[in-house]
Amino acid sequence: MNNVVASSIKELFGIDINIELTRPEAQFGDYSTNVAMQLAGRLGKNPRDIAMEIAAKLETSDSFAKVEVAGPGFINIWLSDSALLAETDKAPARPLEGKTVVAEYSDPNPFKVLHAGHLYTTIVGDSIARLVEAAGATVHRVNFGGDVGLHVAKNMWAIIRELGGIDASKLDELDSDLHVRAAWLSARYVEGNEAYESDEVSKAEIIELNKQLYAITNTDDHESPLAKLYWKAREWSYDYFKLFYDELGVVQFEKYYPESVTTPTGIETVQNGLKNGVYEMSDGAVVFKGEPYGLHTRVFINSEGLPTYEAKDVGLIMQKWRDYSFDQSIIITGNDIVEYMKVVQKSIEQFEPELVRRSVHLTHGNLKLAGGKKMSSRKGMVLLALDVLEAAREAQTAQHEAVNEPVVLGAVKYAFLQNRIGGDIVYDPETSVSLTGNSGPYLQYAHARACSIAAKATATAVLPESLTPEERSLVQKLASSSEVIERAAAELMPHLICNYLYELAQTFNRFYEKSRIIGDDREAERLWLVQRYTTTLAYGLSLLGIDAPERL
Repeated sequence: MNNVVASSIKELFGIDINIELTRPEAQFGDYSTNVAMQLAGRLGKNPRDIAMEIAAKLETSDSFAKVEVAGPGFINIWLSDSALLAETDKAPARPLEGKTVVAEYSDPNPFKVLHAGHLYTTIVGDSIARLVEAAGATVHRVNFGGDVGLHVAKNMWAIIRELGGIDASKLDELDSDLHVRAAWLSARYVEGNEAYESDEVSKAEIIELNKQLYAITNTDDHESPLAKLYWKAREWSYDYFKLFYDELGVVQFEKYYPESVTTPTGIETVQNGLKNGVYEMSDGAVVFKGEPYGLHTRVFINSEGLPTYEAKDVGLIMQKWRDYSFDQSIIITGNDIVEYMKVVQKSIEQFEPELVRRSVHLTHGNLKLAGGKKMSSRKGMVLLALDVLEAAREAQTAQHEAVNEPVVLGAVKYAFLQNRIGGDIVYDPETSVSLTGNSGPYLQYAHARACSIAAKATATAVLPESLTPEERSLVQKLASSSEVIERAAAELMPHLICNYLYELAQTFNRFYEKSRIIGDDREAERLWLVQRYTTTLAYGLSLLGIDAPERL
């Protein structure tokens, strides 16, 4: 419709202008525009008079049923039924066609289990990647995790003590279930951290072990006893991650970037930056001083010559650039590292400003169960990803007796995604599995019910030639789907899809309450509407990573 309005203005005034049509409340039309007020200065006319000329011109088109001028010059437009129905065929724009996007999210550390924060960023990242793909981009999903560093040394120290020595074969004697193995590794981390904080001898041993583990990854040692133990334990973690992502129903990651891989690149880049004055020495460490930029100073290589997280993140962005030459890099993390990332990116900006310009850092708050369970992985009091899923299963069992895994996943995913990214999330299992509120299961049930209606029909669906008021309301909502998807993809905001789908389902319910389908004279036309509704609802749910079952 933008082009039709723009063409009319060109014919009337000889002016090319970009038209922005908005969707007002239904009683004020299908579209509204303030273009007359934009033109007033250029034409030297009263905006209402300009609006009246435009409205008269538009009313000559078969695309418009009615055009009215409101207030100082707003133009409200009602489409003809045929034009409105045609709007439902409009596919979302694909502005990222031909672009390469790297989406980095989840980022669990090997040797630990996934906690609730990982669950949240995995679900959000999966949906954002789907939205970016819908906008036409080629998306590479990647994952970054700390397979070296002090936390791994703490873990390995406790593993050696638990096994009674450095013997990788003893790992094979443990339970083969990957979830059990991941929990076993995570428990070792808690033990190692407690020893590090409470015993100076253990702390010294862990620090020395940390150096040995860096040497193993730097030299790609796979043969020494310690190396065999390290690589097998790390393999357990990655196998567990892949299993969990499968169980979660998200798209698997194309590449895992362990810190051991990004570290050499990070060290090399920081050392080059040191020579070029980007970084500087301070008390034997290599630092970046952020104060001139309103930030703070951070260490990139410590006084013992070991890289910090900062250097590893420098190596990560350089490695992603070498691997993908991306047009955009999306990074999703908790908001606890906002200031940290500002320093890292500001340092990179000094020698690779284009990479920083192409990077988008999205952050989110903490996730808690309703009633609160705080996370502290060092002490072992952590809200696990499995805790959240199990809470949803228990809530569904309490409300509906049997556990339906696609519905459980739909409940959790929708509960996370319906909130705007940024703030803290309080997850209420009981609300999330409800079939009557704004929830994933409610939308899944809405889809299944519409499929059931369509299955009972005996007529063949036909495109309506005209619309009743109730039908028109549904078509109006269906026609706006492409715009919602476009905006959600542009702003990287899945909650916009959630809001739209809930409103769509409510609109369909109102239509169904007042419009008989099966056995009605308009069965064929209304069947077309039902089918278009189920297609739109299913596609929207797919962008959230949620199944759309045909029956529940």
